[in-house]
Amino acid sequence: MTWVILSAGLMTLLGSGALLGAALGLVGFILLHFQASGSTALAINSAWNLMTGFSLTAVPLFIFLGDILLSSGVSTKVYNGLTPLFRRIPGRLLHTNIAVCTLFSAVSGSSSATAAAIGSIGYPELKNRGYSPSMVVGTLAAGGTLGLLIPPSLALIIYGATQNVSIGQLFLAGIVPGLMISCAFSIWIIIRAKFGSAVVPDEEDVSSWSEIFKGLSQVWPLPILIFFVLGTIYLGIATPTEAASLGVIASIILGFTWGELTISKLWMGFINATIMFSAIAFIMLGTAILSQAVSLLALPREAVAFIAELGFNRYGILFMIILVYIILGCFFDGISLLLMTLPITFPMMMSLGFDPIWFGIIVTLLMEIGMITPPVGLNLFVLTSITKNEVSLASAAWASLPYWLILLSAVGLYTLFPSIVLWLPNFW
Repeated sequence: MTWVILSAGLMTLLGSGALLGAALGLVGFILLHFQASGSTALAINSAWNLMTGFSLTAVPLFIFLGDILLSSGVSTKVYNGLTPLFRRIPGRLLHTNIAVCTLFSAVSGSSSATAAAIGSIGYPELKNRGYSPSMVVGTLAAGGTLGLLIPPSLALIIYGATQNVSIGQLFLAGIVPGLMISCAFSIWIIIRAKFGSAVVPDEEDVSSWSEIFKGLSQVWPLPILIFFVLGTIYLGIATPTEAASLGVIASIILGFTWGELTISKLWMGFINATIMFSAIAFIMLGTAILSQAVSLLALPREAVAFIAELGFNRYGILFMIILVYIILGCFFDGISLLLMTLPITFPMMMSLGFDPIWFGIIVTLLMEIGMITPPVGLNLFVLTSITKNEVSLASAAWASLPYWLILLSAVGLYTLFPSIVLWLPNFW
């Protein structure tokens, strides 16, 4: 009966167009009242403990940091500075999209913000140079997904804060997989540029080494900002929340001195960050209530026992969970998907003996896959709007398919060799 209430309640409320946070919270209250002997007071305690947690305060700060960088034009300077470096490589400036997205991810923490920031610069620039518009959008959509994995990742912060997993360890675990996937994206660009129809212009000036060094010298403030955001965490100087505060201060100084930040842009960034965090916090409140109900009623244990009776081992159960994430990723954005599923999937995976840090990276990768999966692939929508529908959603999705396969292959690779994910956290 409990599972019927859970599934029917979620399908009914979500199908009616109710807000995700309201749907999750209401179903949680129903379960607590009718199936847990009226234990609704426990939901209030869970929500209060979650929203007053110290580590959660890093989320709005990192959102604000990303908005400051976007509005100050820092992303434009980084893009222009790295452009000369890739004119000698097959695929040329398509690699710039991946490289700048990788660097921007190291300070923004948001997939859609990364895609929007770099897409607004990269698409018109490369289109005017004669690059294939769909190929450009594909690289930007794929590069944007790195904002979910490369620290400081909002997904990893929320995962760590809600499941009591070390955020610093999650950040360390995301570095190697993120860089490997970034390199895999660039390898595909090289292969695609050499074979098949033309995706880059036939002739383009090759940058001299002096131009390359001059361009790299123009992005020197970014490593300083990355140090304030990440270096202070890894050196044990600051907590993620304190590092986020340092990053905001450094980005404001950088925006006024190196970028084009103004008081009005700073205020708008603050408003945008507040609105975005409010939406996330509302979903988190609903998730906390549902998590309390799911935990109290031992639903994950029941699910594991049921699947075990079907003859699946722990990896068979993992495969089923991955399949569910891929399907749900077609309809929900990454953060909503994360918050909606963790009450069930996290305790289930922990009961099967999987590492919580490793699972955080796997879930984040599955969220990345959802960001470029139609019909609700958020990065695809962001970029098609930037192109003013010159590239259709279908064309953007088709161009993103190779990167989708790379991300899915990464899930398989890190499942077979979890030491790739856990090596750096264990070493540090």
